[in-house]
Amino acid sequence: MNSAMNSRTDRTETVPRGVVDLRGAAGPAFTVRYPAGAVVVVSGLPGAGKSTLLRRWSGPGGGGLATVDPRTVHEACEAVMPASLPYAVYRPWARLEHGRLLRTSVRHGGPLLVHDCGSRAWMRRWLAREAARQGRELHLVLLDVGSAAALDGQRTRGRHVPPRTFARHHRGLVRLFAALTGHLEAGAPMPIPEAASVLLLDATSRSRAEAVRFGPGS
Repeated sequence: MNSAMNSRTDRTETVPRGVVDLRGAAGPAFTVRYPAGAVVVVSGLPGAGKSTLLRRWSGPGGGGLATVDPRTVHEACEAVMPASLPYAVYRPWARLEHGRLLRTSVRHGGPLLVHDCGSRAWMRRWLAREAARQGRELHLVLLDVGSAAALDGQRTRGRHVPPRTFARHHRGLVRLFAALTGHLEAGAPMPIPEAASVLLLDATSRSRAEAVRFGPGS
């Protein structure tokens, strides 16, 4: 396990750099700290708990951090469409709106939280380039909860991703997790060179990651 946990008087803090693997790590709640203006992408299977973590991090304790979640765009589009119109019909428009919002948010500056499946390397590279143009870093949080738990999460939330879409994301993330494990265990090349850090969380450590902060510690 590669971690960067630093003790504080009242809480524990981690400042990720490189690959930090907290899967299977029990202990107290902790805060994750990133450089000022960092773009932090939270990724994982549909139902893995990405939106839940983002809400916790961007809530009142997080100072209302800017967050881009495709579900928000989906719901906004759904609200102005006839109830009888299937989402598949206006999905291209929703995706276009999400891309526009993401581009605007990244270029606006300041810390940003992004919800993304994580299986699309081109998206990470694009985000990294956009952030780098402003002197900012891209950081990745990967939720590793397994397909069964992710499917349970979908059922609990009443949100169901088509099986083909879920399978595609699952294949991409399995390859990514395998490459990251190889990097940690055998010193293989970093599979996500565009990210300044990759924080690996499972269901246990995800629940312990109570807050995110940006900028130097006090």
